[in-house]
Amino acid sequence: TMNLLTCILFINPGPPQHPELFLINLIMKTMILSLTFLWIRASYPRFRYDQLMYLLWKQFLPLTMALCLLHTSLSISISGLPPII
Repeated sequence: TMNLLTCILFINPGPPQHPELFLINLIMKTMILSLTFLWIRASYPRFRYDQLMYLLWKQFLPLTMALCLLHTSLSISISGLPPII
């Protein structure tokens, strides 16, 4: 169901010129998304819980905080610039 929702929201399920192909396009794109998800999930080994926590706390959290700081500082610094006409 999540792949179907992702397909509807983010991938255009069908062109408006051919409404009869909407369901076929939706099913095909959902199947491709599901197979891609399963293939990627099966390709990588599972992490142990302690390895996963180490990865999140030591690598992803600092990266996320740095990107939030970058986004905030860029928004503030760009807001002071005059508009380009």
